[in-house]
Order: sequence, then structure tokens, then C-alpha cells
Amino acid sequence: MITALWLIGWISLVDSSFRFCLNLDTFVPVGEPRAICCPRRTLFSVQSNHSVTWYRSGSDIPITTDSNFRIHQREDLLWFNPTTIEDSGLYQCVVNSTRAERKITVFNNSEDLCFNENMTYTQKLLLSNSGSLTCPDLSYFKNESTPLVVQWYKACSPGLFKDGRFKTFKEGLLINDPTENDKGIYICQATFTYMGKPYNVSRAINLIILVPPPEVRIQIIYPRNNSIKVEPGSSVVMDCNASAGGNKVFLSWEFGGEYSETYKDMQSKYMRILSSGNLTWGVKFNISEVKNENYGKYMCAAWSFSSGNSAAYIILERPVRNIQAYLIGGLVSPLFIILTALVTYRFFRIDIVLWYRASCQPLLSKGVSDGKLYDAFVFYPQHKENCAYSSDIFVLKVLPEVLEKQCGYKLFIFGRDDLPGQAVVTVVDETIKQSRRVIILLVPDSSCHSLQTLTSEHHIALYNALIRDGIKVILIELDKIKDYRNMPESIKYLQQKHGILTWRGDFSEKSLMATTKFWKNVRYQMPASQYPPSLDFPLLPVTFSSSQISEG
Repeated sequence: MITALWLIGWISLVDSSFRFCLNLDTFVPVGEPRAICCPRRTLFSVQSNHSVTWYRSGSDIPITTDSNFRIHQREDLLWFNPTTIEDSGLYQCVVNSTRAERKITVFNNSEDLCFNENMTYTQKLLLSNSGSLTCPDLSYFKNESTPLVVQWYKACSPGLFKDGRFKTFKEGLLINDPTENDKGIYICQATFTYMGKPYNVSRAINLIILVPPPEVRIQIIYPRNNSIKVEPGSSVVMDCNASAGGNKVFLSWEFGGEYSETYKDMQSKYMRILSSGNLTWGVKFNISEVKNENYGKYMCAAWSFSSGNSAAYIILERPVRNIQAYLIGGLVSPLFIILTALVTYRFFRIDIVLWYRASCQPLLSKGVSDGKLYDAFVFYPQHKENCAYSSDIFVLKVLPEVLEKQCGYKLFIFGRDDLPGQAVVTVVDETIKQSRRVIILLVPDSSCHSLQTLTSEHHIALYNALIRDGIKVILIELDKIKDYRNMPESIKYLQQKHGILTWRGDFSEKSLMATTKFWKNVRYQMPASQYPPSLDFPLLPVTFSSSQISEG
């Protein structure tokens, strides 16, 4: 800007007749007038009182200023009215001892055309971009008294203006939306009258149609109108980068819809050269500690002098809690608890039930009675005489020792609690009705014991247990019975329905403790005892001879 103002001021110091000349070489058809100016480089040696003198190169004789001569100097211009072939050559202009050369070429037009293809002025227009052609150096002829009227032709043919896209504008030709078909030679022609004689002034212009380069728009690489989640109190760096080919891109961050100087120190700009050779411009926005007021939309604005402008945003958000994890955790935790409870109950259900009975059942069942007199009716096979080993030891000594003394159950043991002379069937029937459980003792089939042949007592017990009262049956075998095929069908049914407990004790003190596994299983199948005695009193080993049993 400063240089341009200085240049304008410098030109204003010289005489208005001095022309700022750009073209160094010129050519003109023979027979046409021509005026050439002194080259522009002489301007810098021009003083306030300048004078221009023209010479033919190689001659020290100045060209005359008499306008009656065909070649003469008028003001600072050298005129040819008209030109001849012999005028071609170099001419010098001297301004205050500073010399400059101009070259003029006078030529003949083609025999078939109104121009010479080798003597044309090249002008260019962009495809589909409206522009104009200018007829070179016609300004020298405008100051004459005769008006200058310019005619335009394409390749010497009239009718150019039948196409509405062509219009004249002063000495120029305006072309709207140029196409490839518009390229070629255009002739501009005017009539110049000098000293009463008309002369043709023409120029041949070679129009070249250029395909404009593809418009390079700004491409914001990041952000892409997305959002990021940042925890309060943490730091974050938001990067904005863009490219516009080789053009420079200006970038800045805006927050809350406006650019503020407050955020200027939080931004740092950079430029990178990619492997493809393109330039990438960027700006970073640094927040050292995210606060509540920092959440929101940040707009990155990008603009370029030749590539327009663009914008993209990024939203700073608080992280959303992982509801899915909470849901999964909320579902898995109860399932895990339930599974753990089921596994625990599966392996420890007997201990849990027994603990519950000992802790809570007496309080819950206090004052509540089902009208039953006995907790269990004990039925066992009678032994035969002359047998050294008998199930009576287990029934008459072990069961009372554990279930009655330690656990507080009330048992009715057939053969111990019935009165002599009572009808067996009646006693069994009535007693079972008054019992909560039926304990049936099984022993391996031997010469001493047998359940294969059911007595009437068996039928009454099983009938009441299975059909009439639905009393729960507890099966206990004194030794492992390997084959149940010879057992009565009712026993097989009970074994499949309720299972069976096997006694493997040796009648020692340890085997008679109610806290052993076998007795826990028996207690688990027994009803809850309302007033269980302590399980901690001392036990004595049980040893009986067969004679003692028969006496008892």
C-alpha cells in the first residue's frame, strides 16, 4: 500500500503528457498507424523537468517533432502515420540521459485472412467465467477529435453479436459464460482519421479458454460436530485442524457463541506438513481443570482468503454413568446371592433347619398344639430266639438315648410302651393316629430278622403312613441292604419316596452324639421339638448282651 501511494505521488510530479508504458515490443500490420511509448523503467530517472527524445537505433539524429512527417515525435510518443515494412526495428527514447529501447515489427497479413497468425496478442479467459477482451493500445487514439468506434470480428467473419453472450463495452468485448468453442482469433478494428485522412487500426487477439482449477474449499479434519465426555476437575486439550490445499487457513475457538479474549491464552496455533505435501493448520484449546462453567459447545471457525470459511463444533459433556453396568450388577448381585443361598442350603440345609428349630421354633410354636401325643411311632422287626445279635439294642437303647434324652422327643416303641394284654392291631392303629412320624427299622434279611412277610401290624402302619393320614415315614437300615428285590412293595415305595438312612455306628460314645451326621439326618426328618433338652450332657457307651436285652 505504501509503495503504491509513493508511486502515484511520483507520477504526479512528472508532466501529464508522460505515459506509464508497459509494452516493450509491439507489432502492427503494414499501412496502419501506430504510436509507441517510452518504457516504464525510465520513470525512475525522471526529474521534475524532464524531456523525451526519440532516436532510430544506430543514429544520433533525433526524430523530428514535425507532425507533417510520417514518423514524428508528438509529446512523449513516437508516431507512425502510417507504417511501412522499412519501419521495423529498434528505437530509443532518452529521458534526461537515460536510454530505453522499443522494438516495432511491421508485418503483412495472410493472403487469405485479415490477420497474421504469428502476430497476435494472447489473452485468456476462464471457462464459464464471464470476462472481456481489450483492444491493445487504443488509448493513444482516443484524444483525437474524431470519435473512435471499435468493431469486433471472429476470424474475419461478421455476425459475432448474433450470439447474445457477446456485447461491446467501450473498446472491449464482453463474453458471458465462455465455452471451449469461443477460443480462437478475434479482430478488433477502428477507424482513425489523421490530418483528414482515415486509417484502419486493427489488432488480432488469440483467445485461450482456460479450465479453472477446482475450487479448494476448507476442509475441517477435526472436530466433526462430535462430543467428548470429561470428568470434572480433569484436564482436556481440544484440537481443531483444517486444510485448504496450499492456502493458509486461519483458525480460532469460540465458546458460548462468541470469541472472547479470555480464551486467547488457552489457544495455541500450529502448522504441519503432511506426507502428501499438503499443509494442515491447527489450533489447540487447553483447559487445565474442567469446571462446571466449561461444559458446553465449542465452535472452531476456519477461514481463508481464497477458500472461503467453514466451522465445526465439539461439545464438552459430563460422563454418563454406566447404567448398563449398574443394571447388570443389580441383576447379577441378587442372582449371585440367590445362587449362593441355594448352594449353601443344598449343602447345609440340615444344619440350617436344625439351627432354626433350636432358635426360633419354640417361640413360634409356643401354645400351639396339633393334638398328637407322640413324635414318632417306632416299628421294628422282632428277632428270633437264640440270635446273638438283635435290633433291640438299637431300638430299645440307642433311640431313647439320643432322641428322647438328648433331643427331647417322645417316642412310642412297640414292645416297650404298649401294655400286656392289649390287642396289637388296636394299639398300633390308635398309636399311629397319635404320632407325627413313623420310624421303620430295616435289617438285612437273615435268619434272625425278616420283613419279607408282613404282619397285620405292618399293614396297619403302612396303611396309615401311606394312605389314610399321610404320615411321614423315616426308614432306617441297621446295615447296608444291597438288594431290595425281596422287600415288600410298600417298603420299596417308601424307600423311593422318602429315601433311607443307614446306621453304621458302633454304639460308642461318639456314635451316640446327636450332633453326628446320622442323627442330624434323623432329627431333620423328625418334627420340631417344642422343648428340646441340652445336647451337652455326658454320654456313656452302650453295651448290652443278648441276655440283658431279653430281661429288659
